[in-house]
Amino acid sequence: MKKIEPPDNLLQRLNKLNENEENRLNPLATFSRNCRRRKEETVTGYRQNFALDADRILHSRAYSRYIDKTQVFSLIENDHITHRVLHVQLVARVARTIGRFLQLNEDLIEAIALGHDIGHPPFGHDGEKFLADICIDHGLPAFQHNIQSVRFLDRLERKGRGWNLSLQVLDGILCHDGEVHFQHVEHVPLVSFDAFEEKLKNKSKDPKLSLSPGTLEACVVRMADTIAYIGRDIEDAIILGLITREDIPKECSKKLGNTNGNIVYSLVTDIIENSEISGKRPFVGFSAGTSEILLRLKRFNYQKIYLAPETKTQTPLIANCYKALFDHYLTCLTTEQKTLPDDVDIMLDIPSSPSSTYTPEERVRDFISGMTDDFFIRQAKLIGCEVPQKMKHP
Repeated sequence: MKKIEPPDNLLQRLNKLNENEENRLNPLATFSRNCRRRKEETVTGYRQNFALDADRILHSRAYSRYIDKTQVFSLIENDHITHRVLHVQLVARVARTIGRFLQLNEDLIEAIALGHDIGHPPFGHDGEKFLADICIDHGLPAFQHNIQSVRFLDRLERKGRGWNLSLQVLDGILCHDGEVHFQHVEHVPLVSFDAFEEKLKNKSKDPKLSLSPGTLEACVVRMADTIAYIGRDIEDAIILGLITREDIPKECSKKLGNTNGNIVYSLVTDIIENSEISGKRPFVGFSAGTSEILLRLKRFNYQKIYLAPETKTQTPLIANCYKALFDHYLTCLTTEQKTLPDDVDIMLDIPSSPSSTYTPEERVRDFISGMTDDFFIRQAKLIGCEVPQKMKHP
């Protein structure tokens, strides 16, 4: 297909936009002209490099499946409870606000934010744990959603060709680690895809390994991930009757507020005021006092929300379905006893070759991790699993 070339005057304006970044952004920001891709591309449009990456992520098949993936609460019929697709949009909005005030590249921030959770399997962190255990049992590295996000966008989409996203975006996705608590985050500039692959390999071997983002923009997304979910999860828990607003620790309410809006505003303000985007050791982060209060609020969320028995009633059934589906698909790929359903794509879409090292176990892992919650339940039901039921909530 012949590409449509933009008018010369728009290409000139694109060049002007790139030149203006050097005057408009912080000298330590990531300029669009410094975007690095595995395969060089000739400029054929008038979008700046990282804006192009954000659009590619938005148009990926994996992004479409965000719409029915658990954020925290699964199997609840209530349209006001947060799903993964809303979470990544909230991260993008929070991160862009911070990036604007710190004079960083908002397009890069948005692309990282939109893609950071694309590798999450069905049923959130519970599903991630189940799939990690199964992978280990089958000789694969423990499943990690940030690594899987990179796999989908870089190696699995478009029948194995990937989207040729920039080094800076892929690194930001790999390093987002929003569940780990940091007072501040420093970046360690990344110079090549070889260095990125080494980072990816080391993280795969050691899931507890703490990675330093390669850009300040990625540091912003890492911090914004926490800001976007901490108060929103509280609001969802209040809707579902798990907690009341009065249950929020008083020291947290006093410092940050007791609504999602106030919590987000307080945390974003603190980051803008306390980050240091200059000097020899620039960082993005909170003041010591706010960081300590945020850690207390996280502990409250874990105790009263994430690990609450009320949220775990159907996890044994989900765990059983994970194991049954993995075993079923693996049998389908390795024997002729069973046939795959017609709507299987990832396992069969990636071309095989004599030199291919894409094993049946990896194909099954990738297929299951890409499922939406509802598709997962339908597939489990088809093979005879007892499946969890959705609960109605007003």
